[in-house]
Amino acid sequence: MSRLLDAYETVVSPSYRLLGLIDTSVDPYGLDPDDGHWLLSVPGLVYLQVPSQVIEAVVRLENWSNLPPETDARWFGREEVEVDLPGGELGIHTIDGGVQQVPNILSSPGRYKMRWQWMFNGTRGPFVSPLSWHPLEIPPECEEELNGKEQYCLVQMWRISADVKVE
Repeated sequence: MSRLLDAYETVVSPSYRLLGLIDTSVDPYGLDPDDGHWLLSVPGLVYLQVPSQVIEAVVRLENWSNLPPETDARWFGREEVEVDLPGGELGIHTIDGGVQQVPNILSSPGRYKMRWQWMFNGTRGPFVSPLSWHPLEIPPECEEELNGKEQYCLVQMWRISADVKVE
């Protein structure tokens, strides 16, 4: 059975259509973007591409003992990625804002699986896809997690290996 070990929630102002989760021991630059996916990742760093219309996003980080249960929310998007977190201390990264420290929610450094899920506030749109530059179809109903912001993002992570891969 999976247990929620720790959680942290904050408001982020994405910049250059990106908001990231970074291991603070790595350099946040040098990412080679792949325009075919919402998530962009390299060891120690994962960026979520967001519509340029998103001014403020609520980000909730959750650390789980293993694969977390599914939620009932109506997610617009969902992707999973594996990433090495060699230092084990996280920060939220934006190009304009730099690194925003996050309280230590990870139990240790290592390889983690991350499930990123996000929704948009249909009453605050319209939103344009950062992948195709086409308008996104967002229903007008609003989930309480949005709390008036343009986007809500839930990042669930769990350790999958005790070894830290060095590249």
